Amino acid sequence: MAVALKTPGASPEGAVVNAHPTGWRAKLDLEFDVHRQRTVMTGRRHEGPLRVQRSFHPEGAPCHAYILHPPGGVVGGDSLQTRGRLRPGAWATITSPGATKFYRSLGETAHLDQSLRVDAGATLEWFPQEQIVFNGAVVDAITRIDLEPGARCLAWEVNCLGRPAGDLPFEHGRLRQRFQVWRGGRPLLLEHARIAGEGPVAEAHWGLRGQPAFATLVATPANADDLAAVREDLAPLPGPWAVTLLDDLLVVRWFGPGAREAGWLRDNVWHILRPRLLGRPVCRPRIWDT
Repeated sequence: MAVALKTPGASPEGAVVNAHPTGWRAKLDLEFDVHRQRTVMTGRRHEGPLRVQRSFHPEGAPCHAYILHPPGGVVGGDSLQTRGRLRPGAWATITSPGATKFYRSLGETAHLDQSLRVDAGATLEWFPQEQIVFNGAVVDAITRIDLEPGARCLAWEVNCLGRPAGDLPFEHGRLRQRFQVWRGGRPLLLEHARIAGEGPVAEAHWGLRGQPAFATLVATPANADDLAAVREDLAPLPGPWAVTLLDDLLVVRWFGPGAREAGWLRDNVWHILRPRLLGRPVCRPRIWDT
């Protein structure tokens, strides 16, 4: 019998994790479509502890959805799978109420598989909270966004290694991270990182230079004026950053002290690009302030 023990009040670093080789499975399938001139959630199917309770319309036509993972953490052997589909003309802003926490593993790999399909004329804003990889975690994560011609997208991913504020750095464990953007079956961006707590990447000058957090933000369709505006705004951001334009895909890469600075990056770039690319001011999800 598999046993998952999470002692109340105990630090996750010291918790005994689920050692069953199959772990917990959670799947979530979402679909958004246009109904009476606003986007609604037309499909919502879940298995296990991963769900969206309801959708919101704080700014009218766009639909806001919050992905919930009630256990609050992912351990070795667990698997979270999210599938999303935006039908033509739909607009969905998808986020989460808190960080995805990958706890110390006894050897099994924790899997995160997120796939979003955006049909022609649809708009995806994908802004989940950070992924925290605890010391000793073993993680394989992939996020793939498939765009049809004419689709619009603002999306990001941020990973935090260890918990430096609690003097718990990422010294042991492994993270395999992939972030991909495709259009019409052709790759626009393929990022792939392998980071080991025991390896040189986190400390090396050609790697993260000792910084515990890194993020990638993408936006399309963008142009050279959008590129210049983002570069000017990011000047005070702590940590190295770069902004590039790959055809009409704007890519922001950053690594630095932690999730707070990454949130500053997201908020500022979003405030610049949403009006320029999508024609609307930012409507910040209320869940971020709770």
